[in-house]
Amino acid sequence: MPMDQVIQASQEFLSAEGLPGWLVYDYRGLNPIFRQVIAPSGHVTRQCFFFIPASGQPRLLVHHVDAGKFADSGAALVVFRSRESMLEGLQGILNGLGTVAMEYSPMNALPRVSKVDAGTIELVRSLGVEVVSSADVMQHATQRWSPEQLEGHKRTTAKLGEIVNQAFSYIGERLGSGPTEFDVAEFIRTRFREEGLETPDGPIVSVNAHCSDPHYEPEEGTSSVIKSGDWVLIDLWAKSIAPPSSITGGDASPDTPLAGADPLSSPLAEEGPEGGPSVYGDITWVAYVGDSVPTRHQEIFDIVIGARDAALGFLEESHSKGGTVQGWQADAVAREYIAQRGYGEYFTHRLGHSIGGEVHSEAVNLDGFETHDTRRIIPGVGFSIEPGIYLPEFGVRSEIDAYMSETGPYATSPVQREVVLIRGGL
Repeated sequence: MPMDQVIQASQEFLSAEGLPGWLVYDYRGLNPIFRQVIAPSGHVTRQCFFFIPASGQPRLLVHHVDAGKFADSGAALVVFRSRESMLEGLQGILNGLGTVAMEYSPMNALPRVSKVDAGTIELVRSLGVEVVSSADVMQHATQRWSPEQLEGHKRTTAKLGEIVNQAFSYIGERLGSGPTEFDVAEFIRTRFREEGLETPDGPIVSVNAHCSDPHYEPEEGTSSVIKSGDWVLIDLWAKSIAPPSSITGGDASPDTPLAGADPLSSPLAEEGPEGGPSVYGDITWVAYVGDSVPTRHQEIFDIVIGARDAALGFLEESHSKGGTVQGWQADAVAREYIAQRGYGEYFTHRLGHSIGGEVHSEAVNLDGFETHDTRRIIPGVGFSIEPGIYLPEFGVRSEIDAYMSETGPYATSPVQREVVLIRGGL
């Protein structure tokens, strides 16, 4: 998003929340949010402080040797040379403020938010200014998807839905020759290249007890052979190589929600996206190699998708009543659903994560377990919903992507309703 739009969104949020300003600090890439707010034209070697007030002109405190890298940014520059002049400049910027927001999380409760080192927090506080977390203003100003990003994400998740089902068919067609988990992962990576998708890692292809490791990835030579009677879990994530244009953070009118859709009937756009950063898609599906799903596996699958749907239903109901949900609250709904059915101890990770330019991105996570995410699920952000139950002998996870629109949340990816049956010779 262009800097002027980030500033406008920031100031709207700061004014509404009664915060006097947001101080975005960086030193040699310590804080990735900095470059999402103001982008230098080249390599920056010294500390930078970019201050966005609730109203008025933003100012950038920057060292003399780096000032030229921001000459075209449009920011008002406050140039320092020595540490003494840096402190004088920072004092001048913060003069009269009682509070400022920074990339800080009390007690490191939200590690994804804690980007500023403790010493810098101490420095700002020594100037008589209290530091509060920028978690919500950062999310509002930098993490909301543009309409183009949303549509590109939908195209990506539709492709992922097709590829995961093609992977299950690939297994069935090759059962007689003993396909391995690694073989299937290679097939998926090939399909990614053919469809113009990319990812730095993955996918997860696991069978039986390997499914009990949520982040298992098969390796050549050591992965399991897939055979009749096996339980199969595939988790795949990717984004488009040619990204959609991104012109503003915000919302787009949703297409018909995919929550009840046949995964193989999701429409795909033929034309490639153009310009701007792509947004990831991330889904997990499960299958059984055989003619009918064993009772135990079906029971666990039903509980997992029940928890998934309960969480999305909670978000829908809360929005319809005008309420705002924090990330931990959605997690609590799914966790309680699983616990009531006797499997709470086997749900060993958060309910979901933010999705954006990274598959695990910077906005709110659906998490009251690993952390206590109090950030609000605001219009314009995307996230996964992926409860799981991991027993010693097998694991089940069902992952969908969702988007909070102005008119309410909805699934943006294909949604698995039944266990896929893999039969030989398909």
